Amino acid sequence: MDLKEKIRSIPNFPIEGVLFRDITTLLKDKDGYHCLIDEIVKSLDGIKVDLVVGPEARGFVIGSALAYAIGAGFVLARKPGKLPCKTMKFDYGLEYGSDSLEIHEDAIKPGQNVAIVDDLLATGGTALATAKLIEQAGGNVVALRFAIELSSEFDGRGLLKDYDVQSVMQY
Repeated sequence: MDLKEKIRSIPNFPIEGVLFRDITTLLKDKDGYHCLIDEIVKSLDGIKVDLVVGPEARGFVIGSALAYAIGAGFVLARKPGKLPCKTMKFDYGLEYGSDSLEIHEDAIKPGQNVAIVDDLLATGGTALATAKLIEQAGGNVVALRFAIELSSEFDGRGLLKDYDVQSVMQY
């Protein structure tokens, strides 16, 4: 299945000059959504994963489905002020600004193997922030997986060179 056919491209969103790759059109297609999750599951074959971490917000949709499919737990990486217990925080850059992510301090136990899953790899800032939070908690980042990678526009993969990075689709 050509999953790129199910991606909607929106020019000048969220700001002028950005071409937004919208996965909501893929997610609403039951066969496309299943295919996406199956492709990510295949990419983790032979890798022990205890937890999947999904950054807010589309990482929740992909990550929780993946965690279920591989029999792992799921951890939310949220924007500041959204989690009710004590958190750890990491600031990072985006292709069009900056932001922060938090996880609960007790979300990851030392030594747990963690896969990070998100919809998009662009600059790599969100993924690196998530990886740093996992490492601060004592977890092992064993894989970073993305639905889409903007390899022609950004070098997020370069920023994440110390990790196992794979994407299902590349633009």
